[in-house]
Amino acid sequence: MRTKIPLVVCLAFGVIMFAQYFSNHTIARAVYNNILEWWQIIFAFTLFVGVAAFIKNNLKSISRGKKDTPYKIVSLIGLALMPLLAIIGGTRIGSPFLWSFENMLAPMQATVFSLLAFFVASASFRGFRARTVSATILLLTALIVLIGRIPLAEMISESLPKTTFWIQSYPSMAARRAILIGIGLGSMTTALRVILGIERTYLRGE
Repeated sequence: MRTKIPLVVCLAFGVIMFAQYFSNHTIARAVYNNILEWWQIIFAFTLFVGVAAFIKNNLKSISRGKKDTPYKIVSLIGLALMPLLAIIGGTRIGSPFLWSFENMLAPMQATVFSLLAFFVASASFRGFRARTVSATILLLTALIVLIGRIPLAEMISESLPKTTFWIQSYPSMAARRAILIGIGLGSMTTALRVILGIERTYLRGE
């Protein structure tokens, strides 16, 4: 029963959500709106479960005295402090919550994204090696686009920004659409596997 009931619920809601796209009936729209309201409630519960699991895992790591214990403590303090600041002082301009967000959270996010940019640049340097004809074309195209996006591109050549625009509008857009079509087909396949009960990874690997 623990396996069959979730499969039946998943199948029923999957069929309902799929069928409502092909019906403009009042009942179908009402059912769709009700399910969306249920989804918001379920999302709130899953958020609570996620926060509880986050606290539990961090407390377990702190109790075991691992090397990253100081980071775990800072994470728990931040998790408790930000909601308290929002409740006590509100989220208006000049409030402690907004000050903490702009002067602590935003700089840390910028730091993480800066590190990510260096990792991407390093991976690109290793990947863009002109070993084959395809790799050479990819390398030259990437260099043209990168140089064409900077403000000094027009000083180098007037045709460079136009070439960059053409590459992004036609070859790059065609490849992007092909990737998006592949993502859409993969998402549809995964959704059908979940609805039909073929994919059961959410049932503890059943």
